[in-house]
This record gives sequence, C-alpha cells and structure tokens, in this order.
Amino acid sequence: MPAQSGGAPRRPAVARRLPRPRLTGLGGGLFACTAMVLVGGVCWLLFSSSLFVYGLFFPPVAAATALWVRPADLITAPIGVPIAFAAGVWPISGGSGGFGGQLMGLVSALSLHAGWLYAGTLVAALIALVRKAVLIGRRRLPRRAA
Repeated sequence: MPAQSGGAPRRPAVARRLPRPRLTGLGGGLFACTAMVLVGGVCWLLFSSSLFVYGLFFPPVAAATALWVRPADLITAPIGVPIAFAAGVWPISGGSGGFGGQLMGLVSALSLHAGWLYAGTLVAALIALVRKAVLIGRRRLPRRAA
C-alpha cells in the first residue's frame, strides 16, 4: 500500500468512513452490557419479552465489541460478552415474585437460550483471535524483510 506523508499505510475509502473507536477492556464490557440492556428493554417494550429477538441481536453486539476493543485488551472481548448477555436477559427472563423467582427465571432463560450465548461468544472469540493473529503477523513482517 502506498504510504502517506507520515509513513502510515493508507486505508481504503470504505474503511476511512467507518468509526474506529478503541475501547479498553472495561469500556468494551460496559459497551456490551449497555447495548444488551438496551436491547432487552426494546424486546420487552416492542416484542413482549421475546428471547429469540434478544438472541438475534447478541452476535452483532459481540462482534462490535470484539472489533472495537483495543489490541492490548483483545482477550477481554470473549470474556465480557457473556456477562453482557446475562445482564441484558435479566429484565426479560420472565421470573415471578421475589428474588428467588427472578433468579430462577434468569437461570432458565440462560439455559434455554445457551445457543445464542455460545454463538455470540464464539463470534467474539474468533474476531479477537483473527485480530491477534494479524497483529502478530504485522510485528514479524519487518523482521523477515531485514
């Protein structure tokens, strides 16, 4: 790729228009938790607490978290997104009466919709793994040329 005046490689035109937030590990977890709680609220209001709709939104949020976390904190993405899934599913889990009923509703929702949980976590882990491999490849590239 041709270099700019500062020596950094130029990004394609499409990539230049996309946002490049770099979240810390804690910021990535907070982003995922906030996004999933908002998705849970929307599902509660518009889709009568549909866990299927909630699950459909989880892999994109997991992917965004893994893409936006900074390179030094890549390991936190697959750790934070399952916590975000649990935080967001709590309001729509359908527990009844008291803390024990709410807790049982949460456990039931997590166990019955574990497929979405695994899918989103796998998406975040694969993206983090690929990003880490690319970073390692870029570090080794100048050594091979020398």
